[in-house]
Amino acid sequence: MDAVIIGAGFSGLYMLHKLRNEMGLRARVFETGEGVGGTWYWNRYPGARSDSDSYVYGFTFDRDLWESWDWSERYPESHEIRAYLEHVAERFDLYRDITFGTRVVSATFDEDAGSWTVTTDHGETVTATYVISAVGALSVANTPSFPGLEDFAGPTFHTGHWPHDGVDFAGTSVGMIGSGASAVQAVPLIAAQARELTVFQRTANYVVPANNGPVDPEVREARRQDWAGIRARIQRSNFGFELYMQEKGAADVSDEEREALLEDFWERGGFHIWLGAYADIFFSTEANDLVRRFLDRKIREKVHDPETAELLVPKDHPFGAKRNPLDSGYFETFNEPHVHLVDVRTNPIAAITPGGLRLSDGAEYAFDALVLATGFDAMTGPIDRIDLRGRDGRSLREKWAEGPRTYLGLMSHGFPNLFLITGPQSPSVLSNMPVSIEQHVDYIGRIIADLRARGAAVIEPTKEAEDAWCAYNQEIANATLFPTAATWYMGANIPGKPRVFLPNLDFVGPYRAKCDQIAANGWEGFAIDGESTPAGEHVYTWAVAG
Repeated sequence: MDAVIIGAGFSGLYMLHKLRNEMGLRARVFETGEGVGGTWYWNRYPGARSDSDSYVYGFTFDRDLWESWDWSERYPESHEIRAYLEHVAERFDLYRDITFGTRVVSATFDEDAGSWTVTTDHGETVTATYVISAVGALSVANTPSFPGLEDFAGPTFHTGHWPHDGVDFAGTSVGMIGSGASAVQAVPLIAAQARELTVFQRTANYVVPANNGPVDPEVREARRQDWAGIRARIQRSNFGFELYMQEKGAADVSDEEREALLEDFWERGGFHIWLGAYADIFFSTEANDLVRRFLDRKIREKVHDPETAELLVPKDHPFGAKRNPLDSGYFETFNEPHVHLVDVRTNPIAAITPGGLRLSDGAEYAFDALVLATGFDAMTGPIDRIDLRGRDGRSLREKWAEGPRTYLGLMSHGFPNLFLITGPQSPSVLSNMPVSIEQHVDYIGRIIADLRARGAAVIEPTKEAEDAWCAYNQEIANATLFPTAATWYMGANIPGKPRVFLPNLDFVGPYRAKCDQIAANGWEGFAIDGESTPAGEHVYTWAVAG
C-alpha cells in the first residue's frame, strides 16, 4: 500500500478520502471496532454527546456534505455522531478500504527499503510507504488499579466502553467512581433510573450550562447558507469555534460589567464563558479568581445542601485549566434524596469489595452495579499501545518515556513518514477537534503530494527543530495557569505518566498560519531525503488570533 491509516474516526475517514479519492493513492484503514466512529463508537454511556456546537462538529471540506446533513440539537448525541460518520463513509465509498475488528500491534521502519511493515493482531502484515496514526486523543480508557476490582460481584461498566445495547439500571443501587465530563453527562440519566446512586468524587469540576435543545430553523438555515464564511472563521479562530475573547480582561472591568457579561454568557450556555470571555483568566490568578467567585456562587445556588455544595465547588485548580464539562442538570441531581456524593480526595478508596467499596477510614458502601467514569490515558496513550519502531529499531514508546517529542505535533524525529493526526504538542484537544483534524489531514496530504512531485522517498523532522518545538511548547504552557492543575492535559490522571503539558497553545488559526509558512519556506524544520531547511524564528513565536 501507499499508506496505512490506523483508526476509522473523524481523522481516519477524512485521511482515507484525501489519499484515495483525491490523490489516487492506495490506502487502507485498520480499525479496532466493528464500525466507524472512533471514540464515538465506544462511548455510548447515557448522555454521551459532543461539547462542540453541532454545526461546527463535522467536516467542512465538502459543501454538498455540509448542506446535506441536519443535526437535531445544539449538541449532537453519540448515536447521531455515529450516524453522521456512517453517512460520510457511505457517501465517499470508504467502507471497502476499512478493515474492522483489527488492531495494529506494531509498525517497523525499514531504512533500506524506505517503507513501513505494519502487523495486526490477526497476524496480517502490510507494507506501506506512509503510516498515519488516526487513533484519536481520547480512545484508551483509564481503569485505575483499585485493589479487589476483579472481586466485585455485580456488573462493572466503564463509560469509555459502554455496552452497545445499553444498560438498564431500574431498581438498582449504583456506585459511580469519577466526576469528570462523562460523569457529568451520565449522572442525571442514571439517577433517573436507579433506586440509589452514589458518586465517589476525587476532584470537583467547574461545569457550565449546555443550554442544549433544538436549533431554531432560521438559524440552522442561515448557517447552512454560510458554509464558506463559517469555514473561514473557524479555521482562523483560536479554538475552532465562532467564539472570540473580550478585548479587556476580567481584572480590567468593573464588578458590574464583569457580572453582566458572565451572567449573559452563563445563560447562553456552552463554552462562551470559557473561550469567549476573558483571556487574562489563563494567565492571572487574580483574574481567574474573579470569574471563579461567580461560578462558585452558581454552584451554591443550584445545590440545596450546603455541605454537598461545598464538595462540588472546585478548590484545587483555576477555572479553564481543565476542559470544563457542559451541564444538563448535573448539579440539581444532587438535590434528589436518592443521590449521594462522597468525597474520596480526603478519604480515598482503599479497595473494591464483592458488594461495593471500602474507604481508607473503613467506611463501606454497598451497591449492585459499578460505573467507572475514570477517563482516558489521553493523547499519548493510544499511540503508546502500538509498538512503533523507527530508525535503528528505536521504539517511539522508549523515545517518549519522559514525555512526547514531536515537531508540530505531527511527526517525530527518527520516524520517517510516520504522521500523527492531532498528535501531542498540536492544538488538538484545546480545539474543536474536526477543525484541527481537517487541517492536519490537508497538511499531510500536501506533504505527501510534494514528496511524490519531487520523487523524494522520506520526510522527518530534524532533531534541532523537534528539540526547539518541545522547549517552546513547554515554555508557552508555563506562561499560563494550565500547568498548575493536575489534569489529563498534564498526564496527571495516569500514575507514573510524565508531568508535561500535552497539547499545544498556539491555537487553531495561528498554528495553521505557522504550518502554512513552514511549507512556503521549503518545509522548514523537516529533512527530505536527508536535506533540511532550518526552522525560522516565526515557528517559535507565540500569538493569538485577532
